[in-house]
Amino acid sequence: MTSPIQNLVRGVFIPVSSIEKARDWYCNLLGLPADGEIFFGHIYVLPMQGESNIVLDSKIYSPENVHKVPVFQLATDDIERSYEFIQSQPIEIITDIQNNHWFTIKDPDGNVLMICK
Repeated sequence: MTSPIQNLVRGVFIPVSSIEKARDWYCNLLGLPADGEIFFGHIYVLPMQGESNIVLDSKIYSPENVHKVPVFQLATDDIERSYEFIQSQPIEIITDIQNNHWFTIKDPDGNVLMICK
């Protein structure tokens, strides 16, 4: 039997403590307007390019659920400019640019994110 499950990621869930604060923080990070709908009082879907979305969810938040390692990469064409942008923001930087290719940061809840060229 052939699997009916597609080779396609539709969304990646990020546990956040406050859906409104997380929406505003991620929209600022990605240069998006923070005007989309919050679903069911605890879910915000970031409108990403492509078929995969980042789904912020305050219902699944607990300190144990925070992503301590990156679960996806956010793309950039200019790693140095991206690093400078992050330095200008109130964002915790975990690593400097590594191998001229990537660096990691934390969101306000402690989820680790990777910015990658």
